[in-house]
Amino acid sequence: MKLPVGFFKFHKNAFINYQLNRWYSLGYARKEDIIAIGEQIKSFVDYVRLFTQAGERALEEGRLTNAATYFRAAEFLIEPTNPAKLPAYDRFIKTFDQAFAEEKVDRVKIPYANSYLSGLKIDSRKGKSKGTILACGGFDSFIEEFYCMWAYFAEQGYDVIAFEGPGQGGTLRKYKLPFDHDWEKPTAAVLDFYQIKEATLIGVSMGGYWAIRAGAYEKRITRIVAFPPVYDWLELTNNFNRKLVSVMMKFPRFMNFSIRLKMLVGTLRHTVNQAMFIIDKQEPIEAVRWMLGMNKTHLHSELITQDVLLMTGEHDAFQPPKLLYKQQEALVNAQSVTTRIFTKEEHADQHCQMGNVDLALQTIVEWLDDLKK
Repeated sequence: MKLPVGFFKFHKNAFINYQLNRWYSLGYARKEDIIAIGEQIKSFVDYVRLFTQAGERALEEGRLTNAATYFRAAEFLIEPTNPAKLPAYDRFIKTFDQAFAEEKVDRVKIPYANSYLSGLKIDSRKGKSKGTILACGGFDSFIEEFYCMWAYFAEQGYDVIAFEGPGQGGTLRKYKLPFDHDWEKPTAAVLDFYQIKEATLIGVSMGGYWAIRAGAYEKRITRIVAFPPVYDWLELTNNFNRKLVSVMMKFPRFMNFSIRLKMLVGTLRHTVNQAMFIIDKQEPIEAVRWMLGMNKTHLHSELITQDVLLMTGEHDAFQPPKLLYKQQEALVNAQSVTTRIFTKEEHADQHCQMGNVDLALQTIVEWLDDLKK
């Protein structure tokens, strides 16, 4: 399937505009629907309502892939405390499974921590497999929303196992496992379950951090793609601000008050609430602790001995090139480090290359194929 090319001005708000481009770029949304929704959004409540309505229309018209995408988009901005959130997730999963029922996709439960990890397994669609790719998303993503990526790798001859770690998707919602930054543990569980001796691990968005962390401790992972890397959030600021954060974290009551005050802004409210949801905590300061837990000390980049591909966009607003450069410098013992910074001219300069996802996927496969030569 050829994915759309172009990052468009669907909305004046940068956060909402990125989300609208995200659903369109992943290949299962109609441009006319996204334009119509973008023209009407004035609040997050509008966003949820409009995508839900678009999903219902698509369902009535038999456009199941569109419907699944729109139900996922709606669920994304439903507050975690809203009783409608879990039913919205269930509706998305049901519609997704109907939409792709004709494709050979196995929905799997991988034993982990007295519960399960949620996963999708897609065997090579070229007969003989070129190897195994393990893949995960970031933050509060679902593996299903990146199905176009997993299908692409399968079409290129790879067996693909996409999994949701603790705190993500069905692993959180159905199997009740909150977040854990030690990504080598769920990664090992997947490898053990399928008795895999070596594999590539691809981490999308914040998953780029967890892929590096997993590779530092799990050497059955022989190739790593950070798409893009995080390295350490505090590296985005200066020494003064880093010290200030350290001091402020010693005053949790003040921090909670300050964060709640700033949460009057919709985007920050969503981010903090989602973070508290995935880690199963109730205080905003815990969301900050979770973010600060993604740091260079915990990452242990010096333990990476594998081949690594680091990718980002030149105008990535979430994980900018500065973090890629820091991560590159820290991989002092890697077998090899390849970097790719995508440009606006390529329509791939945004986060996770929304605007030209095909180009990013081609880059990954070419890198993997070159390593086998």
